[in-house]
Amino acid sequence: MQHHLKPRLGTLVLAIIGAFIFQGLGLPLPFLFGPMTACLLAALAGARLKGMGNLSTVARTILGVAIGASITPEIVNRIPQLLGSVALIPLYVALIGLVGVPFFRRLGYDPATSWYAAMPGGLPDMVAFGKEAGGDARALALIHATRMLIIVTLAPLILTFLYGASLSGALGEPARNVPSVELIMMAAAALLGWQVGEKVGLFGASILGPMMVTAALSLGGLIHYRPPVEAIVVAQLFIGLGIGVQYVGVSFRELRSFIFSGIAFVVILTVLAASFTEIVTLTGLAKPIEGFLAFAPGGQAEMTILALAAGADLGFIIVHHLTRVVIVIMGAPIAARIAGIKKSV
Repeated sequence: MQHHLKPRLGTLVLAIIGAFIFQGLGLPLPFLFGPMTACLLAALAGARLKGMGNLSTVARTILGVAIGASITPEIVNRIPQLLGSVALIPLYVALIGLVGVPFFRRLGYDPATSWYAAMPGGLPDMVAFGKEAGGDARALALIHATRMLIIVTLAPLILTFLYGASLSGALGEPARNVPSVELIMMAAAALLGWQVGEKVGLFGASILGPMMVTAALSLGGLIHYRPPVEAIVVAQLFIGLGIGVQYVGVSFRELRSFIFSGIAFVVILTVLAASFTEIVTLTGLAKPIEGFLAFAPGGQAEMTILALAAGADLGFIIVHHLTRVVIVIMGAPIAARIAGIKKSV
């Protein structure tokens, strides 16, 4: 444990420096992109960086609470209105798979790696499923990390220049403005949801567990605020740091093959995401910003931060991302078995 402390402290200091540099330059979401950029560049330069372990997981619980607090009776009443756009998610996921799997196969990846590299699910889940099926875990980790990195980097530019969104929206109220009893309930919801979620084997337990507990409190009229802005800022810092350190120890061969494969696949994902965004926008199923964020194939945590910064309808966006994640998590292993991609012995 002790030998991990020094590199972790160094990584945290680097992330904080990156955040303040980005803030000083007036760049958007400095506490997300500053740590991500600083850690990414340092990792590629060969620095001995180390992820934050459970601290990063705790940071994700904050976003789970933020999502849950956004699930209000008004959002629940609107669910029937969302069914038109949500119904497109299975088609969206299927098209990604139909295009993505042959794409990775043509690049020379084995069937299991190709299958789970193409699936638009969370990095930890896709790496775990792929490894269990006999795929290349390192390739999967770097391909999905690259997907998240590029989408998180490009999405603010698209939101700003294409959709005219401002990313200066209030991420939350200062802690001093949030009633103490609600702060306590949110902290308890984060801890309880995370721990119980892990014990019952819930995928994405650090986000979905706190989300479900907080949603129950919100629907019950016990919580009326999202986590304070200070907590959201800390969550951004750890999530940005976590993306950057994925590239520690990347060799030139991996840079040339795995990361370039991930970059090329993002181009395909961008075309598909843009197409579905246009469909829901032109048919009146969603406003442009909400449609874009709902179909952007990024992680829940990253899309939550962008939705908060853009002042978008978080409930609408999260319903679509949860649907995508559930379909991928539940469907990808089943479809893989049907396709003859078996678990390794």
